[in-house]
Amino acid sequence: MSETGEKHWLVRQETVRLLWRVGLAVLALLVIGDFFVHGHPYSRIDGTFGFYAWYGLITCAAMVIVAKGLGVFLKRRDTYYDN
Repeated sequence: MSETGEKHWLVRQETVRLLWRVGLAVLALLVIGDFFVHGHPYSRIDGTFGFYAWYGLITCAAMVIVAKGLGVFLKRRDTYYDN
């Protein structure tokens, strides 16, 4: 909170809700655009409907899982800076 007791605009509940709605609308428009834009697929799988949407989702989830796994191995003790 700031000195006036007001939350930052990105933390306010109404702003978060608005950002979710705008983000979901943009994603829906991009998937709907797949009906109107003719792609030039290199293989059979990237010519499927919504390929880039689900590929991006799976890739993002994989990056989060790999980052969590790396965090287990690269983590330091809480007292690292005390030494």
